[in-house]
Amino acid sequence: MALADGKIRLCAFPHAPPLAWRVPGSRSEGQFDFKLYRDLVSTLERGFFDAVFFADNLSLNPWGAGNEAAHLIGNAAVFEPLTLLSALSALTEHIGLMATASTTYNHPFHVARKFASLDHLSGGRAGWNVVTSMTLTEAANFGLLEQMSSEARYARANSFVDCVTGLWNSWEPDAILNDHAGGVFFDPAKVHALNHADAHFSVAGPLNLARPPQGRPVICQAGTSDAGLDLAARTADLVFVNGRTLEEGQGLYAKMKARAARFGRAAGDLAVLPGLFFIVGGTEAEAQRMLRDARDAIDTPTAKRFLSIFLPGIDLEPLDYDSPLPETPAIVAAAARAQIRLSEGGRRLTIRELCSSHGNHWRHLEVVGSAEQVADLIETWLHADAADGFNLFTLAGPDGYGAFVDGVVPELQQRGLFRTAYEGKTLRENLGLPRY
Repeated sequence: MALADGKIRLCAFPHAPPLAWRVPGSRSEGQFDFKLYRDLVSTLERGFFDAVFFADNLSLNPWGAGNEAAHLIGNAAVFEPLTLLSALSALTEHIGLMATASTTYNHPFHVARKFASLDHLSGGRAGWNVVTSMTLTEAANFGLLEQMSSEARYARANSFVDCVTGLWNSWEPDAILNDHAGGVFFDPAKVHALNHADAHFSVAGPLNLARPPQGRPVICQAGTSDAGLDLAARTADLVFVNGRTLEEGQGLYAKMKARAARFGRAAGDLAVLPGLFFIVGGTEAEAQRMLRDARDAIDTPTAKRFLSIFLPGIDLEPLDYDSPLPETPAIVAAAARAQIRLSEGGRRLTIRELCSSHGNHWRHLEVVGSAEQVADLIETWLHADAADGFNLFTLAGPDGYGAFVDGVVPELQQRGLFRTAYEGKTLRENLGLPRY
């Protein structure tokens, strides 16, 4: 365990899996009702979660398969997350508020100002998930005929993050004087021009907002390429990873800590959080029934059409839903490009199982069982140096997280693995990360 206190970090990722809106109890009809998110953060804060994290996409359909595919997907249309988090900041006191902002389709000054504003409004609880965006549908919304290359996007992203952090640092912590008698609002000697200039951006600075309460809002990253991993290792406080087995988790964990060390950072400066899909039941049988109900809620034509988004050029229509995909060269190649595993545990998965995997819980680690079983998995990964925490997601919004808060959290607390009260006022303090 790289984090000094040995406690697990928990973030909630309520950007529901794409077909989960069909599951009974999902409250999908309230997706654009603020009460849904109010109830969610109230539940998470009651359970002492570190943060809630809202992803974002800049087109109707985040997989780039064209707008004709978006009508199947429950989260194809979502709120702009910083607006949502600003509203939620007024209803919360402790939980961190994290959101995605693209480095490809934004400008550093805008992003620096927005997250600094959220940090001030929330009393130091803002977090920025850095993404480069990757789909043609997003590019088209910004007047581009094609997406930038991965190399170009990450070169821009590195410059972007440096520029944003430089703007946050342009005000010293004690620059604001509020000297009414002397008539001086801030000390000009403690507010500095940035003068960032490179091939990507020219930004004079300073930021027109005082230094954020955290010094630097928490930075998250989830890139999987070498360039993405280097960006995370150099700049991020949290990195979201995807490991389906303990061995994979240990390998990703060691890789990220080693990369951070190459940039002169200590192991505890970067927390590694795998994605974890969970369903908690009173018993394992109840939880498995809930998973079966989720699978059965998706009709066969919809499931096949959804899976075909990830397997372009493969006609699934004539194939048996409860049989494995044929392992033709074309299918094997398409599955590899989409990171779809056709087999698991030595057994080839049926089309139904593949549709459930991608429609209900993406491609992440999964745990379905009692509160004790969920806690067992979390404890195993923590002690095996495979995770500093988890980015949790489930099917049914506040109700699904409520089962975790009421069942798994007390179990983790009893084992001494999770807090019983928030340690500090800021997200950095609660995560045990250094202040900048």
